[in-house]
Amino acid sequence: MATSRGMDVSSYQAAQDWTALRKAGVVFAFAKASEGQHSRDDRFDTHIAGIIKAGMVPGAYHFAWPVQSVAAEAANYIAAVRPYARPGFVHWLDLERMNDGRNYGSRTAAQIKAWVKEWLRLVGAAYPGQRIGVYTSASDVAAGHLPSGTTLWFPRYPWGTADWPRAEAAVQPTVSGIKPLIWQFTSKPYDRSVAYLSEAQLRAWAKGDTTTEEDDVALDQADITKIVDALEARLFHTDGVYDAPKDAADYDPKEGSPGHGWTGQTLYRDLITRTRSTDKAVTALTAQVGALASTIGELAKGGGLTPAEIQAAAEAGAQAALAKLGTKLQED
Repeated sequence: MATSRGMDVSSYQAAQDWTALRKAGVVFAFAKASEGQHSRDDRFDTHIAGIIKAGMVPGAYHFAWPVQSVAAEAANYIAAVRPYARPGFVHWLDLERMNDGRNYGSRTAAQIKAWVKEWLRLVGAAYPGQRIGVYTSASDVAAGHLPSGTTLWFPRYPWGTADWPRAEAAVQPTVSGIKPLIWQFTSKPYDRSVAYLSEAQLRAWAKGDTTTEEDDVALDQADITKIVDALEARLFHTDGVYDAPKDAADYDPKEGSPGHGWTGQTLYRDLITRTRSTDKAVTALTAQVGALASTIGELAKGGGLTPAEIQAAAEAGAQAALAKLGTKLQED
């Protein structure tokens, strides 16, 4: 699985040689910007300026106090990152219970989840199209604090001190059935993470999507079924405006006709002509479409792709299946 290397810093870390780290293969870096309603990290400006100058994928995080005003905390973060938050900048809410629990107080799981959801909404409204996620633990996820579909940056330290190659060779962790986009695998001697995207994929993801609010999250079985159904409809029907032609005599490639708009029109016409007296080819084609479900499932497991991207990949596979079937029919 493709991965890319990253790290995160706060006032606890001195100024870094970000240019050297970038040359050493570090792709992304996140810096603490703020905490609670009023606090700002003393070294945020120094850290984030260096990260951006070095050409890394930049991001910032806010340490959450769900016992306080969510509007005030979101405003604190929004103001802290405003000089740097451009397309490609990633925003994170650091949601973790302090040892004495004072930042969670007596808040219920439902209240914390609602608080998180509102913080994400407020930051998203301030920086539309930019990526927003949550850094949180397995216990918080299990408690139901993570809103459905939220991009997850997950900490788990199985080895103590470790370097990127060890994490890259390990199996991607699963948290209550969720595969995180980023895994923070050690805090020694400093926080290091791997993202489950190549550098090119991570940069493309970080640019966000200014036309939709849909996040790139792993799909469940219901999503996969919808994509497969839609793909099958594309193969056996037109664009949904007209019914599919029943045989070659009904096929008309002219614009506005019932047969117009098919992908691979000549191949479809030939297939229909050859299958008028038998359902052999249709049965074979249906099997090819069904087989695409497993491919879609594999794409979905890793997350990082939208349903539209996965469907496009599936349709490309369907075209290959059609070409192969057409060749076989010609041989027959």
